[in-house]
Amino acid sequence: MDESLCEALSKACGECHLVGGCCFEARPPLSQERIDILTANGVDPNAVEFNGYKRLKLRQDGFCILFRDGKCSIHSIKPETCVAGPFTFDIVDKKLQIFLKQETICPMVRFLKADRKAYDSLFEVSVKKIMDLVAAIPPEEMAEILKIEEPETDLVAEINL
Repeated sequence: MDESLCEALSKACGECHLVGGCCFEARPPLSQERIDILTANGVDPNAVEFNGYKRLKLRQDGFCILFRDGKCSIHSIKPETCVAGPFTFDIVDKKLQIFLKQETICPMVRFLKADRKAYDSLFEVSVKKIMDLVAAIPPEEMAEILKIEEPETDLVAEINL
């Protein structure tokens, strides 16, 4: 993704973080590789918990343990689903379904819908990150992840696995 697009997306995220956005009650799944990257970059191993799947903990106030000063403190190495942002996924009948969150829950969607280049660029990055995550998560953990409801989303693509 080019730098100007990253800046625009960060601005959209910044507006959302005023009310919490994705970082509130977020429990992004973590592959062992992502945990290794996080800990190699100074994240305390105690920031990770296992409850059906490996994920980041929440603080007492409901925000991700790595949310600080209104933003992600590990932005450059954040989990795959955090990078994917408004794109989320499900797996049904050996198909990876990609969903886009609705504007009512993600202000970035309005920006993406207005800028096809931005949408396509983030979509491409998101699908790659999601596919990497799906390949790296043990099946029993993925089964738990797939139980998580994702309301207010629209199906935008299906990819054969």
